[in-house]
Amino acid sequence: QVQLVESGGGLVQAGGSLRLSCAASGSIFSINAMGWFRQAPGKQRELVATITSGGDTNYADSVKGRFTISRDNAKNTVYLQMNSLKPEDTAVYYCNAHIVVVLGGRRILYWGQGTQVTVSS
Repeated sequence: QVQLVESGGGLVQAGGSLRLSCAASGSIFSINAMGWFRQAPGKQRELVATITSGGDTNYADSVKGRFTISRDNAKNTVYLQMNSLKPEDTAVYYCNAHIVVVLGGRRILYWGQGTQVTVSS
């Protein structure tokens, strides 16, 4: 079994910073791409940023220049450094990871449980 556990959400004032972490654990053979998504109330879940196993990154236009995604492959962990936060960044943030599991060698997409980020004006 594989789990993704997120941490680091909270309440912050506009202009502030937060760092989210997402650690994968369990029967992991390897991890391919990892990413962060978010879902605001009444809206669809949207991509925030992704990172490949080789470190190539992709960002939503709305967060370019403010957010940075990174990963520590030795720790099976992906991070999202969020700077210059705006009230419109308020959402539940979810991480995901494309994981090749030990049993059977299948590649499966896993999601974390989500962490709330609230930015006050």
